[in-house]
Amino acid sequence: MRKRDEPVRLTRIYTRGGDGGQTSLGDGSRVSKLDPRVAAMGDVDELNSLLGLAGGLDRIQNELFDVGADLSVPFVEGDDRLRITEEAVGRLEQEIDEANASLPDLKSFVLPGGSERAARLFLARAVCRRAERAVLTVPETNPLAAVYLNRLSDLLFVLARAANAEVGVAGPLWRPGSIS
Repeated sequence: MRKRDEPVRLTRIYTRGGDGGQTSLGDGSRVSKLDPRVAAMGDVDELNSLLGLAGGLDRIQNELFDVGADLSVPFVEGDDRLRITEEAVGRLEQEIDEANASLPDLKSFVLPGGSERAARLFLARAVCRRAERAVLTVPETNPLAAVYLNRLSDLLFVLARAANAEVGVAGPLWRPGSIS
């Protein structure tokens, strides 16, 4: 039996088990690929891919796999399954505070864009918000999964601002009513 912290071994990439429009959850049950739980897992996977494009967020990418594993099995308090934790949320909050400390105060809403890395982080933030909304539609889900994604979207916003600041790019600000 695999230990909890041991990587999963994939011996076959295709199984043909999903060809009929169903997939297996982490507990072995079968559900439609259109099930809200599967949609939420897909949004988290898409977010993880975007973080790979942004680069430098390996720990968070691993935690997003933990979120996906958590989502793949209906939540039961104390069931000893891999679940996202308060500690993971706390790490995000600490990183938000650290990254935000050196940034100027916000005087307007920030438009996505600026440097290439910032734009990638802003895009990841938007997908993170979608993933959070998708998680909230899934019954029997660890409530910390949505909290984690909520905090992660805040961190991605701050990291995008920091990415612009690092290269001396002024992040574009919203100018209400502006047409130019």
